[in-house]
Amino acid sequence: MLKSFIGGALLVAASLVHGQTTAPPTATPPRLEPEQQEVIRKAVGSPVRSISNVMRDAGRNPEQTLAFFAVEPQHTIIEIWPGQGWYSEILAPLVRDEGKLIAAHFDPESAVEYFRKSLAQYQEKLADSPEVYDQVELAVLNYDPELPIAPPESADRVLTFRNVHNWLSQGREEAAVVFAKMHAALKPGGLLGLVEHRARIGTDLETMISSGYVTEELVIELAEEAGFELLSRSPVNQNSQDTTQHPEGVWTLPPTLRLGDENRAQYLAIGESDRMTLLFIKPE
Repeated sequence: MLKSFIGGALLVAASLVHGQTTAPPTATPPRLEPEQQEVIRKAVGSPVRSISNVMRDAGRNPEQTLAFFAVEPQHTIIEIWPGQGWYSEILAPLVRDEGKLIAAHFDPESAVEYFRKSLAQYQEKLADSPEVYDQVELAVLNYDPELPIAPPESADRVLTFRNVHNWLSQGREEAAVVFAKMHAALKPGGLLGLVEHRARIGTDLETMISSGYVTEELVIELAEEAGFELLSRSPVNQNSQDTTQHPEGVWTLPPTLRLGDENRAQYLAIGESDRMTLLFIKPE
């Protein structure tokens, strides 16, 4: 059960652990009732989920993560760059009857072939299981500041998983555009839930981009510049075995294992990356 680590006391404690000086939030992080957490648990157990995705639950902790983000079935949720739909497999059935899932995916007109292929695979996934995905709405997230991801102030939650390093690879200004779009789409009082590979304090931007690990300081800075307020941190996706110092950055670790068989057992033993799990609010 998700209890004490959602509270403001955790934010203060985590701030000290990570060397941050962020002031305590002025709002109180939401807490789900047991029956609300049970809805998330059932969605995580959805039979539509692929076995390969379920096997990664131990590294991604979807039940605890979504409970920390206080996701509820009546919410309008925007999932940012859902890739092949790892979290969509959970979110789509969770909100299908009462809420809405908007998948802000890659631009179909992108010059990047990987983006176009990823979007096509995601669309195929939706088409293959209409009984689950027929209510999912597709939107585009690119770096055009004039193209919103949803109508203004229409979403209860915006969720993004391991994407900030991708935006930064295009430039800090481009990353700022994305945070501004997420802020614009949220209702006042709405929440941004964010998971990202966590770099060591003091890591420079060039290393963040090459390694895939981003400092909490920079993520919080980008969010606050867009108008968000940090509400709370969770340790749910932290991994103390991850030093973040790897030959191929975060892609050295599973699931990518970019080095192939080289030191494979060592990297499998480390597991998936150390990750920050942050909750921001759009102040009312």
